[in-house]
Amino acid sequence: MNKLKTGEFYGAHYQKSVFDNLIITDTEYTHSKVDWHYHENPYFTYLLQGKLFESNKKEAYYLEAGDLLFHNWQDAHYNIKPPEFTRGFHIELNQDWFLNFNIELKDFEGSTNLNNPMIKNLMNQIFIETKINDPYSNLSIESNLINIFNNIKTDKKSLSKAPIWTTRLKELLFEENIDYSLKNLSSILDLHPVHLSREFSNYFGTSLGNYLRLIKINKAFNLILSNKLSMTEICYKCGFYDQSHFIANFKRVYHTTPSKLMKKIS
Repeated sequence: MNKLKTGEFYGAHYQKSVFDNLIITDTEYTHSKVDWHYHENPYFTYLLQGKLFESNKKEAYYLEAGDLLFHNWQDAHYNIKPPEFTRGFHIELNQDWFLNFNIELKDFEGSTNLNNPMIKNLMNQIFIETKINDPYSNLSIESNLINIFNNIKTDKKSLSKAPIWTTRLKELLFEENIDYSLKNLSSILDLHPVHLSREFSNYFGTSLGNYLRLIKINKAFNLILSNKLSMTEICYKCGFYDQSHFIANFKRVYHTTPSKLMKKIS
């Protein structure tokens, strides 16, 4: 079985950024199939464009743009890529990084599919920082990574105590073309609207409105990266009722407009 050393990923690297105890790569996947292998260090895979099938000994993932995985140290897997352009963003962290910030790797065993929109938003912020790459980028990247691991750990604790309705609600929030009003969601879940509103943050870490906003903005972020749709098309595809509403929500999260962000990361 192949062992990939620090900074090694199959494909062609657009960019490789080396910081203290971590390496970040922006990579085009060029292999239709990658046989069983593992990596020397724990790392994140964030699929920016295209599709990818990945399987380890316990689970299989059909990944699309916007999907995010965390692999713990030496977790073996293989990949199959469809015949289309596919691009991934990787953050590889060595053992010293975890020691420096008192993060226990044993709390993050195996491979984890991360669909929390707050975590994906933090990953998007890291991606932007790698394109800015100024003297403050390392600090910003490390801060966001610490927040990501805190969110993963908090999610695990919350889910272990969460009632059954939270699983169904999460599925609903990622569906398209449904009424996301508190009245409709609580009706589907057979809960009182006040109870749903009050309890939501206990299990999701933020308000219902902000959670939905981040899902839509994260989707828009990936569509902007694909550079296939106009801003108007992205606006409606992500469920915003007009462009001004889309831009206002985008600025609230990224403190810039979608078009300015596109210029920054292109």
